[in-house]
Amino acid sequence: MGQRTMEISPTGWTLKDLDDLRRDSGIRVELSEASRTAIQASRQIVESHLGDGKAYYGINTGFGKLASQRIAPDQIEALQRNLILSHACGVGDPLPIPTARRMLLLRALSISRGFSGARLDVVERLLELYNRGITPVIPEQGSVGASGDLAPLAHLALVLIGEGEALVDGKRVSSADALQGAGLKPLVLQAKEGLALINGTQMMTTLGTGVVLDLQHLARVADIAGALSLEALMGSIKPFDERIHRLKPHPGQLAVSQNMHHLMRDSQILPSHADCNRVQDPYCLRCMPQVHGASRGAIDHVAGVLETEVNAVSDNPLIFENGDIVSGGNFHGQAIAMALDYAGIAAAELASISERRIENLVNPDLSGLPAFLVEGGGVHSGFMIPQVVAAALVSENKGLAHPASVDSIPTSGNKEDHVSMGVNAARTARAIVRNVERVLAIELMCGAQGLDYRRPLKAGRGVEAAFEQIRERVPKLDGDRYLAPDIEALTDLVKSRAFVETVKAACGELA
Repeated sequence: MGQRTMEISPTGWTLKDLDDLRRDSGIRVELSEASRTAIQASRQIVESHLGDGKAYYGINTGFGKLASQRIAPDQIEALQRNLILSHACGVGDPLPIPTARRMLLLRALSISRGFSGARLDVVERLLELYNRGITPVIPEQGSVGASGDLAPLAHLALVLIGEGEALVDGKRVSSADALQGAGLKPLVLQAKEGLALINGTQMMTTLGTGVVLDLQHLARVADIAGALSLEALMGSIKPFDERIHRLKPHPGQLAVSQNMHHLMRDSQILPSHADCNRVQDPYCLRCMPQVHGASRGAIDHVAGVLETEVNAVSDNPLIFENGDIVSGGNFHGQAIAMALDYAGIAAAELASISERRIENLVNPDLSGLPAFLVEGGGVHSGFMIPQVVAAALVSENKGLAHPASVDSIPTSGNKEDHVSMGVNAARTARAIVRNVERVLAIELMCGAQGLDYRRPLKAGRGVEAAFEQIRERVPKLDGDRYLAPDIEALTDLVKSRAFVETVKAACGELA
């Protein structure tokens, strides 16, 4: 089978396309003929205006506070090169290679729409870097999320002109050496091209799409973990009665209630306590549809915002078919920043309610199970401290979930006086997601231990499939042992798409 190819075309990309790129780094990306035509037409308009004696922002003027400074024709190439060099001052750890690679593609996708005025050579070089595995070293910090992700995108653009650093085969080398090794020459940027490369929201959008794709997966894992805990705690399935949720028909709520029924289908545990005297389960069990469902609704909203932004033109000024060159503010990341703040809150709630289920599992006053899920309490502490770890992560999330988008600080001599902080929103949302993965891993670990105490009764089909995968990685706790590796092993399981697919194969489709 040959190498898979994905095309950049005017129809744009979906989040599924980006997920495919995340999961298959060997996909080759090419430009469609329609995109080539659009890029070339836009460039012709820029070139037609260069000699008309008028001022065009970023083409023959300075930038930001210096926009009133006219640039002589023989200085335009220097202007574009200096723009990239001066703006490449990001700090912090470099982006992970897969993230930096997707940034290349999203910048190429935006320019390919034909409103940025860059030459075809520029877009083709971005794709060539991607296809040849030459990855710009892009520091994570330094963007305020308006006028584009200027510093990060400048580091991306450095590689095109043979400056800065790149990663090739996992090794950090000078961009000049990376290009030479690939038989490529540095580009000489022409009018508008430096600005076209850095005036965009591609860092916050790239990070954000990673967050939302992870959350779409974790929403299903949260349902699986919740069903496992409910079976281990001998909770009731009655709160998931479809009639209840039809009276409050939020799509996410309905989906979670249906998932609970699928996961617990053919359970032997549920009928074993059908006539018990418990009146109601705690909220963390019976309100899973309402809480998990609310997070799902937020995730769906954020996915829509991010998919729009992926296919948007976030450059400035913009070049229109009739020859107009118009300055605006599409580089402003407010929509992404606010959406990613919402994503962080949605993620934090999945961990918050999960930690309450963990407490119900380890607390004998609530569970009816051995204290901290281990025999010989006192000598053995069992799962006492994993619950503490989950509590620490949930508390950390509360601080991280403070919205970044409500902050702003003036920049560029007060010319750029309101900014989005979209990259900060993306980075904190990503940090929350990492914490959620570990909290859900701890819940799976505790839920499986609780289920062991319900044997020989079997849980529902989906829960049993989850239990089997947990036990393939982590044995039952018969006495205290070093638990950190168990948490990491189950964190890897939580991240795995195969985990959810195996559960789905056992119980049917999960929303």
